[in-house]
Amino acid sequence: MSARRRSINLGFDRFSGLYLWALFILVFSIWTPSLFLTSATLHSVASQEAIAAMLGIAVLIPLVAGAYDLSVGSVINLSTVMVVILQTQNHWNMWMAMLVAVGVSIVVGAFNGFVVVKLRVNSFIATLGMATVVTAVQEIVSGQNQPLPPVSHAWNALTQTKVLGFQIVVVYLLVLAIIAWWVLEHTPVGRYLYAVGGNVEAARLSGVDVDRWTWLSMIASGTIAGIAGVFYASLTGPSLTFGGSLLLPAFAAAFLGSTQLKPGRFNVWGSMIAIYVLATGVKGLQLITGVQWLNDMFNGVALVGAVAFAVWRQRVAGNKSASGERVEAPPEAVDPGVTGAAPVPVAAPSGHGSGTGSDPTSV
Repeated sequence: MSARRRSINLGFDRFSGLYLWALFILVFSIWTPSLFLTSATLHSVASQEAIAAMLGIAVLIPLVAGAYDLSVGSVINLSTVMVVILQTQNHWNMWMAMLVAVGVSIVVGAFNGFVVVKLRVNSFIATLGMATVVTAVQEIVSGQNQPLPPVSHAWNALTQTKVLGFQIVVVYLLVLAIIAWWVLEHTPVGRYLYAVGGNVEAARLSGVDVDRWTWLSMIASGTIAGIAGVFYASLTGPSLTFGGSLLLPAFAAAFLGSTQLKPGRFNVWGSMIAIYVLATGVKGLQLITGVQWLNDMFNGVALVGAVAFAVWRQRVAGNKSASGERVEAPPEAVDPGVTGAAPVPVAAPSGHGSGTGSDPTSV
């Protein structure tokens, strides 16, 4: 019976996002083929979501280590404004402006790590506070006036050059995703990050430098957000307010992605699937209805639904374990805000907040 049940398993627990994606494509291709089933729609969805997907990778890395980075929306905005102003108002070389913008983002990530690791401030609170500080710095830098975009051909070509019909920013996303996937899944760095996020005390007792890897995860998050901000400025132009609107999609992709491919575990390709499944659904409905609020609704529902599904999945695993069935126990939830905190049960309230890198059910 077990072998038979296994033989007809369609993998809904790991590939439900791919099934939903195929369903979206089929439905909208039949419903409005003249608008949806075109290469223009494919290329626009791919390029429009590339920046949000990069930000999804940025928030994913701290989540793997059991921490939150809520400052990425402000950091990407600051990077965008800085790289533009340094070129248009200070007449800097494009590459120097990019280097400084990303460098400032790295500094922000490093300071986030300092506050979380050395001052023992909850990562949720620390990065939320840093987001407001970075927003204030952005307003000082911009003078609260949206700068004009650079007009050089090299600047536009940075992200708008076509490769097989797609803007090259999509290629940048693929390269970034491959690097992040390889580091997290095939190097000691990834194993340490997952160990810290899964059970911080067990990782510490095993000799893992918990503080170091938590700090580095925050630096990586700031770095990727800064790079994404540079690409956004080249692709779309400067904006003073876009960063906040990308924060929810980024977290929705990370949490929904944790239900794909490797359920219960934050992973890069699951997040990439999630971001484009949601984008496909939103695009199809927008083509049919013409309303613009669908994006926020889809991302909000996806975030709540993904966390609810993960909690349900862990509850089922717990019930099976209690009944004597052999199951793989999910890792304990840990407090992401204070590295070194003792593991806390998922159901127990925590004064510091909750969350875990390898198991998102504790949110």
